[in-house]
Amino acid sequence: MRGRALKLSAPRRLVGDLMRFSLGVPRVAVQRQMNLGPLVRARMAQQTRPSWTAIFLKGYALLALEMPELRRAYVKLPWPQLYEYPASVASIAHEREYDGEPAVLLSCIKCPERYSITQLEESIHAARSRPILEVPEFRRALRMAGAPAPVRWLLMWLGLNIARQRANYFGTFQLSVYSGLGAESLNPLTPLTTLLNYGPIGNDGSVNVRIHYDHRVMDGANVARALERFEKILNGTVANEVMLLGQVLPLLQDGGTRRDFAP
Repeated sequence: MRGRALKLSAPRRLVGDLMRFSLGVPRVAVQRQMNLGPLVRARMAQQTRPSWTAIFLKGYALLALEMPELRRAYVKLPWPQLYEYPASVASIAHEREYDGEPAVLLSCIKCPERYSITQLEESIHAARSRPILEVPEFRRALRMAGAPAPVRWLLMWLGLNIARQRANYFGTFQLSVYSGLGAESLNPLTPLTTLLNYGPIGNDGSVNVRIHYDHRVMDGANVARALERFEKILNGTVANEVMLLGQVLPLLQDGGTRRDFAP
């Protein structure tokens, strides 16, 4: 059957390069069915509801602050070793349109545990709404996509294996979800140590949450305990922060400042 050949676009080359290095990672997934009832009720009580992406991002960043395994990476330079970062860098997948086609591009947020849910949501919204070439990570990735394949592969290999630079360019963990479309990914790939995703969230707070992890860095029991702790963080610290939004935002609109509510 005669069809037509399509030249690989910059976004497709980017995805192909990421998959090239992701396939070499011995990745395993651990899933926990969570009951996030307290968090769902806290969110539903707000007039302006924060996005689930920002909520899960804040919770996972707090989890990684407690569990150093989630801030580690397997690197090959100067020899195979584990490297532990003092803080997290979140890599968030966004679907944007570039040159007339959907493109998956990654933005980074350094030290997400230090920011409020509102600030994280503002950062995520900026990456999803600003012109693509005004987002530094998008601009850098698309520029690299224009280089010859051997150059791209060498630069990516170096970026993933020079420990001090890896987190700056790629992050320490990735967040990628389709739950807003009523679907969930069962086998996503990433070159990073962990990838967090979750399915649609029921009205009662039931949701399947998965951590896909590099088995060279940690073991399944670590991840199972991490998911148990993650559920408690979401229903505790994060739910409390969401409830606080309902008290802070009206006061801000009346002329207050965020400092008024600092502990």
